[in-house]
Parts: sequence; C-alpha cells; structure tokens
Amino acid sequence: MDDPKTLVSTDWLAAHLSDPDLRIIDASWHMPATGRDARAEYDAGHIPAARFFDIDAISDKRSALPHMAPPPEMFISRLRAMGVGDGHQVVIYDNSDVRSAFRVWWTFRLMGKTDVAVLDGGLPKWRAEGRPLEDMPPVMRDRHITVQRQAGLVRDVTQVAAASKLGDPQIVDARSPERFRGDQPEPRAGLRAGHIPGSRNLPFGRLFNADGTMIAPDAIRAAFAEAGIDLSKPVITTCGSGVTAAVLSFALERAGHRDHSLYDGSWTEWGSFADLNIATGDA
Repeated sequence: MDDPKTLVSTDWLAAHLSDPDLRIIDASWHMPATGRDARAEYDAGHIPAARFFDIDAISDKRSALPHMAPPPEMFISRLRAMGVGDGHQVVIYDNSDVRSAFRVWWTFRLMGKTDVAVLDGGLPKWRAEGRPLEDMPPVMRDRHITVQRQAGLVRDVTQVAAASKLGDPQIVDARSPERFRGDQPEPRAGLRAGHIPGSRNLPFGRLFNADGTMIAPDAIRAAFAEAGIDLSKPVITTCGSGVTAAVLSFALERAGHRDHSLYDGSWTEWGSFADLNIATGDA
C-alpha cells in the first residue's frame, strides 16, 4: 500500500510526477571501497526534477565520525537551497547497495518532517520499468523550511552503553552476520571486529524482496521476532556508520512500531574505543 509518509510505489510516483508540490531527492551513497561516484551517476541520469542529497556533505562537520546527522541550521540551509521546504511532499530514492535513501528519510524525520516517503525499489526498479530519466539539473527556487528536531529518534554512545548493560532498550544491528560475529574484518581501518554486547542481528538485506522492494509489514514483524526483538519494547538500531541502521528504523515504522531510535555513531564509533566492551559470535 502506498503511504506518502513512509513508502510509495513507482506507479504512485509516476502518477504524481507533475504535482507542483512534489519534490524528489536522489540520496544515493556508496561505500568508498566500491569506487562509485554517486554524484556522477546522478548527473548521468536521474528521475525527472530530482535533487541530489549529498549524505557526506550534509552532515555534522564538528564530528570526526562519518556523515553524522547535520545540525538543524545546516539542514535548513541546504534544503532551502535545493528548493525543498514546507508544504512539499518529498519522495526519496537511491541506486545504492546500502539503501541510503532510508538514511535520508530518517534525517528528515529527525528534523520533524513527516511528509516524506521512500520510493519502493528505488532507481533500479524505476529504470527496469522503462520510466523516464533525465540528465539536466532541476530549476531550484529557494523555499522556506521549518524544522523541529526530534531528539528521541537518535542515541549517543553513552545512551547505547547503558542500554547494552541494562538490556533496555533492545539493540538491533543491521550489519552482515559475518561482521556481527566478528568473523570478517571491518571495512573501515582501525576498528575492532564484533558487536555491541547484548545486541541482536538483523541484516538489512533480509527486509527486501528479490526485486528490491520492501517486504510486507507482517513479514517485517516476523523478521524482527526471528532476530529476537520484542516489538512491544523500545528498540535502538545500529550498523557500521548509521546508514543501514536507518533501514531497520524505517522498517519498524512501516510495521507500526513507533518506539525506535538510531545510534548515529554506530560501530564506527563503538569499535574504535578500546574501553567499550565488544562481543563476538552469535547473539
């Protein structure tokens, strides 16, 4: 089912493509090791009128950690310049293996913006269906935007350490089983291998169908239950650097579980501190 506050289909977007208050955002982001250039790919071809959201550029430059959530004033400045503001319905898509559109959806939600959805199946599905693309940048006119940061949607290392010790809230990790167990080295140099003690593992890829669309809400709930997560209790999501954790946060929202937050520093932060305990093996 199409829901302009969470997930919309390619059919829905195609039917609304000419709506004057629709704003489309390409939120593609790639791990450095892939060698892919998200901006160059956007320039070569994107959904008509889409703006490009640079996850690394629109982030907290005061932090040494990668792409931490931007301060509200930066978000306001960058979105105004992109012509995205109050009264707009936003649809976000990506062409990324790590489903980066969900990170930008979460960022909008963090800023109190709720009229925002992810395109189900992203650019690969849109392209496979032969739908239109263009290589021209859109005309962007400054648009006023107001934000109200939702502090409850994000957690810092101190809060996560307390949750790890007490078992409340529950912590769920979106990384691969190999990285979660500590069997595979981390892609970022200098990080220990393993997971936050007490956390559970739900690799984000398990939440998608073969065509890249998200599984149904009932299947989402079943996947979290299989991972050992009780959806009657609060949940903190985590991953490598806060990108795929947003897939889990989005899935929780889609499944009707509202009491969730995201550990923005994720394993890039936790795995770098020698005084923080780590666990290896299965949960």
